[in-house]
Amino acid sequence: MLKFSKLALMSALLAFAAGAHAADEKPATDKSAALVNGVSIPQSRVDLRVKVATTQGGQPDTPEMRKAIREDLVNLEIISQAAVKAGLDKQGETAQQLELAKQSVLAGAFVQDYAKNHPISEDSLKQDYEALKARVGSKEYKVSHVLVATEDEAKAIAKRVKKEKFAKVAKEKSKDPGSKDNGGDLGWTVPTNFVQPFGEAILTLAKGQVSAPVQTQYGWHVIRLEDTRELKVPTFEEVRPQLEKRKQQEAIQKAITELREKAKVE
Repeated sequence: MLKFSKLALMSALLAFAAGAHAADEKPATDKSAALVNGVSIPQSRVDLRVKVATTQGGQPDTPEMRKAIREDLVNLEIISQAAVKAGLDKQGETAQQLELAKQSVLAGAFVQDYAKNHPISEDSLKQDYEALKARVGSKEYKVSHVLVATEDEAKAIAKRVKKEKFAKVAKEKSKDPGSKDNGGDLGWTVPTNFVQPFGEAILTLAKGQVSAPVQTQYGWHVIRLEDTRELKVPTFEEVRPQLEKRKQQEAIQKAITELREKAKVE
């Protein structure tokens, strides 16, 4: 994936989150919240700041908050006017920051418009949900492992755990910092969450059984299946928001990549 696309998408999504649907809520005739040296601060700018404070910051919409936001915007306008009068907007670094800020806002507007005009269909989300259910299966597995560097080490571990406690050997020999101190315990999960062929090996084991050495890109593993239990799969409604967000991000990423491919970059 292109690095440009990832950075553009990140900036766009952040801007989108901050100002989602603000344009739709702008009144037909924008009133002035204040005049600063003859320059109007539109009421819609105050409303936008209120929207961000209430939706993202969790603050209640009160007259006191609106007054504080208005005062803040007045101060910003006063300082901005002074900066322009001093020619600071023309200085190299400041000019570049202003241009970057403008591009970020435009990127956010692009994402907002794209999401609005390309809604994710219910059928698409349900297909993803069914694929997710098929992938995770109907069981959870409690697994422990010992990770070592070579096959010979793994074979030696496999022999030791037939006579010694698995957790004791894992604490002594495992190279996995995330599970070593817990006796190799990886907790409850589904095989598809593991790198292959680690996950595939789990499915071949009975409760209490230890695998032959299994190689992955991390090294050699000796795996023990501690237990299994039925997996309670979340309902479609429970995971729908996450599925929709992921599909929307994928669609926006694709659109940005297509724009990049059509652009003439020299």
